Amino acid sequence: MTSRLRLFPLLILALVACTISARAQDRGSLNPQPLPPLANPDDPKIGAKQLFARKVLPAALPTRSIGGYTKGCLAGAAQMPLNGETWQVMRLSRNRYWGHPNMIALLKRLAANAHKDAGWPGILVGDIGQPRGGPALSGHASHQIGLDADVWLTPMPDRKLSREDREEMSAVMMVRDDRLDIDPRVFTPGHVLVIRDAAREPAVQRIFVNPAIKKALCREAKGDRGWLSKIRPWWGHDYHFHIRMRCPPGSPGCEGQKPQAEGEGCKPSDLAFWFKDSVLHPKPPPKPPKPRPPMTLAQMPADCRTVLNAPDAKQQLPGQ
Repeated sequence: MTSRLRLFPLLILALVACTISARAQDRGSLNPQPLPPLANPDDPKIGAKQLFARKVLPAALPTRSIGGYTKGCLAGAAQMPLNGETWQVMRLSRNRYWGHPNMIALLKRLAANAHKDAGWPGILVGDIGQPRGGPALSGHASHQIGLDADVWLTPMPDRKLSREDREEMSAVMMVRDDRLDIDPRVFTPGHVLVIRDAAREPAVQRIFVNPAIKKALCREAKGDRGWLSKIRPWWGHDYHFHIRMRCPPGSPGCEGQKPQAEGEGCKPSDLAFWFKDSVLHPKPPPKPPKPRPPMTLAQMPADCRTVLNAPDAKQQLPGQ
């Protein structure tokens, strides 16, 4: 296989990731409308994302992450409270503030630790997952089993955000225009400490950041640097970092990722790929790839059908 052919799938991923990053900044809706009923919800060819997006409450089942991060679902999800002393949830209209209870607890701890260690006013929580997990209509391939969460790199303002703020405010770009490093005007030592606090959580397996942010963390981290091994460069993530937890103990059916390689991942050879011009500025393929058909319910773990069809859990108050 030639190097050009090996690089081709990576270029496609880069294009997809750029799209995802842009969607992460999409404004929400101040007046979200329910999705219309499906004409034929039993059609085996219908995309699973259409089915899961129409579930507005979790399944009344014991908590369980089922399947993998990009092909799975979540039973017994917990809601991230929309407001706390050291956090606020953004883009409420997406209804993606649901996750495994372990993830919700982790985000609360991170908010408190970041406030204590970095003097961070608080964290702004982006997407976690849908009430029953599963594929979303837009924005993510992962976030399906309640063990992924996005945290904005913008500190929480020192006030309670209005609904309009939460739907329309944009996160701050942390990367220079040339994509080669962070923007020192906005990326501060506090950012290093917040990401460090997240990575030091034992249940966290990976944290995805823009390659320029990984470079900055390698340069700026002091003292114990073991947590850097969890920081993984990936396309997008200019405005937020993405926390991924391991499958919780006693979670049959949860498909985790293989452990990452040992080491900080800070050698020039570890980062060189990400700063090639062909990766920073990928050229579109000569012929656009054909869109893939959406994943169907039949292609997901069998237990996801049970999750989808389960009765709704007791509704929680919006502000809780």
